[in-house]
Amino acid sequence: MTQSTNGQQLTENRRKEIFFALVDAQDHEIDVAHSRRLMVERFGVSESQVRQIEREGMENQWPPLE
Repeated sequence: MTQSTNGQQLTENRRKEIFFALVDAQDHEIDVAHSRRLMVERFGVSESQVRQIEREGMENQWPPLE
């Protein structure tokens, strides 16, 4: 399970929330790099965690991809 920058474990629901926000930002014409930085700031996670969540969400077809 992924940890946030404050050391807390990120639940699957929290990772799904981050993924949804990331996809939503990109759907609103925010480029990929900028959308990742926004998630870092908004959710207090690292960019590598955002990338990991992005991969996990795509592999598992999390909403809004369903």
